[in-house]
Amino acid sequence: MKKFLFSAALAAGLLATPTVADAALGDQTLKVGHRNSDVKELQEYLQSEGFHTGSIDGVFGPVTASSLKSFQRAKSIGVDGVAGPITFSKMNLGGSSSSTVSSNTSSSSVSSSLRQGDRGSEVSSLQRKLKSKGFYNSSVDGVFGPVTDSAVKNFQRTAGIGVDGVVGPVTRKALNSNITASSGSSNSSSNSGSAVAGVSTGSSSAVVNTGKQYMGTPYVWGGTSPSGFDCSGFVQYVMKQHGVTTKRTVAQMWTQVSRVSSPSVGDVVFYETRTGPSHMGFYVGNGKFLHAGASTGVTISDMNSSYWKSRYIGAGRF
Repeated sequence: MKKFLFSAALAAGLLATPTVADAALGDQTLKVGHRNSDVKELQEYLQSEGFHTGSIDGVFGPVTASSLKSFQRAKSIGVDGVAGPITFSKMNLGGSSSSTVSSNTSSSSVSSSLRQGDRGSEVSSLQRKLKSKGFYNSSVDGVFGPVTDSAVKNFQRTAGIGVDGVVGPVTRKALNSNITASSGSSNSSSNSGSAVAGVSTGSSSAVVNTGKQYMGTPYVWGGTSPSGFDCSGFVQYVMKQHGVTTKRTVAQMWTQVSRVSSPSVGDVVFYETRTGPSHMGFYVGNGKFLHAGASTGVTISDMNSSYWKSRYIGAGRF
């Protein structure tokens, strides 16, 4: 009986171990087996930097470990798949910049993912940060409601990053830059209908950064939302975030774009996988493109691979 009780207690302890307490990303070491919001933030960060193509699920499994190792190799640090102090130091997360935030808000920092419905001191810090940059004009109440959500989205548009209202690693990093509401004023006033809150609809990096936010999203035939995309639904959704209305199918978009002889970052590239234009994605540079693949979901692929190179038919610009 004692042996049974000891074994049960040991098993319970082992099952509980992987779930560590939630804290700000960087406050605790993360490794395979952990499950919490810190792991989710780590996955979001690695995805935003192009290292993670798996699910953003808060589960530190083999895919996340592999993504982290790729990041560690790129940063020339120890490759062990464990997110510890040295790894976090290379991520430049959290903290406020004295050169970009006024003295009365220098203590405001946002260190965890926030979204509509959240409450607390982190939300208050976010509101103060947004207010100091001219995006938020309401009271600092620590409640992430529609007004705060709108302010975050306006900031994201001006920063040229994914517009989803969620304050994750990419948005936090941008909050510590010198971006203010006036940063996009000249664009929004001088481009009649070609800018959304200061972000040019033709901004190559903005379009690609938005698209990368959805890496790992599963492929769904006819899918047009972050719950699942097909290739043209993905392009349509991303372009809509930048105020560009596209047609629905690959063949229709092939006739809609202005053709270019060679793609630049942010242009769309087309492939003939069946008869006529039947697949597409965004050119991200270095011979690679971002797309919703039937077997991979949203991912980045090499245009020079034998499969894609033989099916490439051209590029265009909205």
